[in-house]
Amino acid sequence: MKMDEHQALDAFGALSQETRLRMVRTLVIAGQEGLPAGAVGEAVGASSSGASFHLSHLERAGLVTSRREARSIIYTANFDGLAGLVEFLMRDCCQGHPFVVEGASKAAAACCAAE
Repeated sequence: MKMDEHQALDAFGALSQETRLRMVRTLVIAGQEGLPAGAVGEAVGASSSGASFHLSHLERAGLVTSRREARSIIYTANFDGLAGLVEFLMRDCCQGHPFVVEGASKAAAACCAAE
């Protein structure tokens, strides 16, 4: 997903709030199966109404997706959206400067090697 400046600003705005950042991290760890809204809220210490508010904000920003399963709404990290945000930083903000790209590459390699 190629992200434009407006989309990136929405995503950064959503991630700039502590509860929402924790929610995205929780959903990334949960993987493709995702988690019910209540479980996400519980994991980050948010009430059910607070969790719904924050998850809706993240969904509008393109960082999470939701699906209905029976009576539950399951949220999943939008890995394409998150990758688009990283790509935006690398392409538009860093302009391919070697020291930025090298640092990001090392961080990605260390992160992926842990799996």
